[in-house]
Amino acid sequence: MNLMNTLNTLQRLDNLKHASDMHWDLVVIGGGITGAGIALDAASRGLKTLLVERDDFASGTSSRSTKLIHGGLRYLKQMEFRLVAEVGKEREILHRNAPHLVVPEKMILPIVRGGSFGKWSMNLGLWLYDRLAKVGKAERRTMHSTDEIKQMEPLLRPDGLMGAGMYAEYRTDDGRLTMEILKTAVTHGAFCFNYLGCSRFIKADGKISGIVCIDNLTGKEWDFQAKMVVNAAGPWVDDVRRQDGELTGKRLHHTKGVHLVVPHHRLPVRHSIYFDVPDGRMIFTIPRHPWTYLGTTDTDYSGDLSNPQTTKADADYLLDAANRFFPDTKIVLDDVVSSWAGIRPLIHEPGKSASQISRKDEVFVSPSGLVSIAGGKLTGYRKMAEKVVDLVVDSLLRSGGIPSRVGCKTANIVLSGTDWGSLADMQPRLEKLADACGLPVKELHWLGGLFGSNTQEIMNNFPASPNKTDLVLAALKYAVEKEGAVTLSDFFIRRTALLYFGRPWIQPVLEAVAHDLTNRFQHLQFDIQQQSFHRRLEEVVEFR
Repeated sequence: MNLMNTLNTLQRLDNLKHASDMHWDLVVIGGGITGAGIALDAASRGLKTLLVERDDFASGTSSRSTKLIHGGLRYLKQMEFRLVAEVGKEREILHRNAPHLVVPEKMILPIVRGGSFGKWSMNLGLWLYDRLAKVGKAERRTMHSTDEIKQMEPLLRPDGLMGAGMYAEYRTDDGRLTMEILKTAVTHGAFCFNYLGCSRFIKADGKISGIVCIDNLTGKEWDFQAKMVVNAAGPWVDDVRRQDGELTGKRLHHTKGVHLVVPHHRLPVRHSIYFDVPDGRMIFTIPRHPWTYLGTTDTDYSGDLSNPQTTKADADYLLDAANRFFPDTKIVLDDVVSSWAGIRPLIHEPGKSASQISRKDEVFVSPSGLVSIAGGKLTGYRKMAEKVVDLVVDSLLRSGGIPSRVGCKTANIVLSGTDWGSLADMQPRLEKLADACGLPVKELHWLGGLFGSNTQEIMNNFPASPNKTDLVLAALKYAVEKEGAVTLSDFFIRRTALLYFGRPWIQPVLEAVAHDLTNRFQHLQFDIQQQSFHRRLEEVVEFR
């Protein structure tokens, strides 16, 4: 297969023409974390793989999570020991394969009178968690007295505080993680296109033999022939199943999760904290300097899947919870600098509330051969992909579509951007680059935390004496030519997360970035509605 970079937006038309002339082993519908994982798994096994995404990559749930690689602590309460062990293993694999994006994060779990955990149950639970998840000795749980935890986190409400446990989690940037998986899939031969929506299926004798897509940037229609099609459309899985004409059995249950971002000095926690709220749920506060974000809500949702909003009721719920647990902070709506709302595509379970529904994934196969996967969590994306691709491979073997079976390889595939190791490992390189170009090293830390070792390629686009605008425009050039970025939202939300964790950077460079994008795509005649990003700028702080 021709290993052209199909994530270069400037070569989009040529790449689409090439893709339409090919006959694919597998077409994946959906460019979130699940679809990206499936594309990498399939391509690394030698399957000719095409991925199509109606909007931008990771624009749905996969850029709107709590941005944690969970270890499955909550599953202990449900006695799902095998799941805890599997999720723990996946955390370690992800950290090893993307150390710049999957960062160890110590999490404090306070013990409060009448809370979810008592001293004995927490100690036992965290001990069991460490063993099942095979947590290394340096990161295993520690238990702390009331006096110790007050010194560690003086903001915690003192009355009812009975101590705390501290355990290991991992923080990530979910949109960046999805992007690096897609880029790695492309290096293994996958073709990946955003803004390419499946409009209908091509069938022969009742079986799917391909899909018809609409290029949402040009309006042009494209046909793609395929032996098998996987539906990994996240919240839209049931919509794709309806296109196939089959929607029987289990359905999705959509719930909404909301997160708020405030300046760290307004909620100056020293560690990530996972704490109880009166309704029985638990909420995270996570420092990401110079910010702190908190979430999440968990409510049923039946609105617009493409643009869920943070309501005033959502924001009030989180702020009330934070102010109750950290009574000296007194944060208010005006302190919120950004927010995001995401949809969880769960499998409906009659009689269960939003927070009670299992996060397990399930696979459905329709009479036409469409394979759909729904449910699941960010941490388990690789195992979900393995399950789906195993099914695809077995089906292709039975039909003679491939000559032999190849097993999953992704546990040992490092992702794009990992050549410099973790953020700590890349510190000397970033300092050297900062000295060479005359920029503060903290600004290159921003690049390193997003792009890892690909920062070097971005730096190659710098002028002799760069300023902050030059830094952003160099990152934009890379995002357009190597990551499929098209719109302001693509760049400021999913490629850099500046809308959430860097809004002060946006306004000074917004005009320059918009002008640069217009110039780059002028000859391509894309129908791009850049004003939608200006609405997003307002929506993240305007709660109705």
